[in-house]
Amino acid sequence: MNLPNKLTISRIVLSIVIIIILLFPFYLVNFHFLQINIGGVLCDTKYFIAGVLFVIASITDFLDGTIARKYNMITDTGKMLDAIADKMLVNSVLIILAANGFINAIIPVVIVLRDITVNAIKMQAASKGVVVAAIKSGKYKTAALMVGITLTCFYNLPFEIWNLRIADFLLYFATIMSIISMVQYYLMNRKLIFGEPEKK
Repeated sequence: MNLPNKLTISRIVLSIVIIIILLFPFYLVNFHFLQINIGGVLCDTKYFIAGVLFVIASITDFLDGTIARKYNMITDTGKMLDAIADKMLVNSVLIILAANGFINAIIPVVIVLRDITVNAIKMQAASKGVVVAAIKSGKYKTAALMVGITLTCFYNLPFEIWNLRIADFLLYFATIMSIISMVQYYLMNRKLIFGEPEKK
């Protein structure tokens, strides 16, 4: 269990904590999160707490990969845990935000379907001994998602005060990049997927 894997596991733990904070019916145990008004925006502090934890978890996502590559600590277990941690963190929060009316439901639907498709392509490639590398559109999608989700948890503040829908813009941008990256992954690997012979 090297350092990158420990960071990845910490992200899984943080993801579970975030899910509990956002979904657990705390009123049943007579506990209520503080409601505060910031610039005319009424905010539930449980989303602020979830947002802070999401930022910390996102930082571990950057650190585990960076450390693993720099010090040659990349393992198959680490790759598997990293994929699980990423999807658990991002997709679960997107689904909860959509269910609670913060974002359009089309966003998690597209993101989850994209992830399923791309993972299927990568699995097919791996079964044939081919490693599918990450592409720029996918990285842009991830960056926009991380920032967009964070801002949504913070009620789009301070931009909400000036009526600038930055969080929504980033999440829709990420959704569009998800579709683009999915198509790119398919086009780059369709011969591998369908076993078409290479043209000479």
